[in-house]
Amino acid sequence: MKEILREIGMIGRALDSISNIEFKEHNLTKGQYLYLVRICENPGIIQEKLSEMIKVDRTTAARAIKKLEINGFIEKKDDQHNKKIKKLFPTEKGAAVYPFIKKENEYSNEVALTGFSKAEVEVMFNFLQRVRKNIEKDWEYVKQGNKRNY
Repeated sequence: MKEILREIGMIGRALDSISNIEFKEHNLTKGQYLYLVRICENPGIIQEKLSEMIKVDRTTAARAIKKLEINGFIEKKDDQHNKKIKKLFPTEKGAAVYPFIKKENEYSNEVALTGFSKAEVEVMFNFLQRVRKNIEKDWEYVKQGNKRNY
């Protein structure tokens, strides 16, 4: 059996490493750009939904969100109906960096897909979505404190 997840992991780590280096000039480090992008695309998102979207635990998300807030990229605002709920919004600074991050993502996609036809890209996208959905089931299961039976 081919080591597909190993390949996906290497691709992900390489792209993450590139992004961390390139976004350093904007004071975005250690994957913080992932959170900022999702907050810019979903203003008013709550931390729990954001952590589910990125597929990280709440503690990891809280740490990244706190750093983004301290560095002035995002702000938390109280929900109008429930003061316990904090909604996340990009600040002017965060919104200003967002286009640069999007441009890097588009470029990385272009480089990664060089030499593939539109049909091949579509097939690959559909396969990867299926892989993600399969993994999400285990992610949810383990996140709830369960152990997988190998």
